[in-house]
Amino acid sequence: MGLRRKARELAVQAMYALDYTESESEYREFTLLNTYPSILQAIAEQEELKPDNPSLPFAEELIRNTIIHLEEIEKRIAAHSDNWSLQRIISLDRNILRVAGYEMLFTDTPAGVIINEAIEIAKKYSSESSGKFINGVLDAVKHELELERQLSG
Repeated sequence: MGLRRKARELAVQAMYALDYTESESEYREFTLLNTYPSILQAIAEQEELKPDNPSLPFAEELIRNTIIHLEEIEKRIAAHSDNWSLQRIISLDRNILRVAGYEMLFTDTPAGVIINEAIEIAKKYSSESSGKFINGVLDAVKHELELERQLSG
């Protein structure tokens, strides 16, 4: 498994754990940003990853920036999750979409790579139908971003 795939898996696992962190809505970002380092460390220890493992910095970047941009990411996901509110999407799939959404919206990683990675993570940790659902949502986000780029010149 590649280092970036491992980092994405770690990020999804940490975001999943963060779903169960209690915080008041106005302090959500602050609470999540202060909580994720210990969660990531615990996951890395469970996976028997050494502190200098090269996948950890990328995982940390994905988690931190997903949290920072969570509101915008969630709006995009919700807009393309036909008949599914974010809270109705199972937590694991929701967090795969969040991490992939961050990468799609805020990095130069090609959308096809992001979508493929998200589907593979869903197949590994969730279900075949989750992979199809995630593919549909992320593909719709990809098309929306392409249209926005065309319109902005």
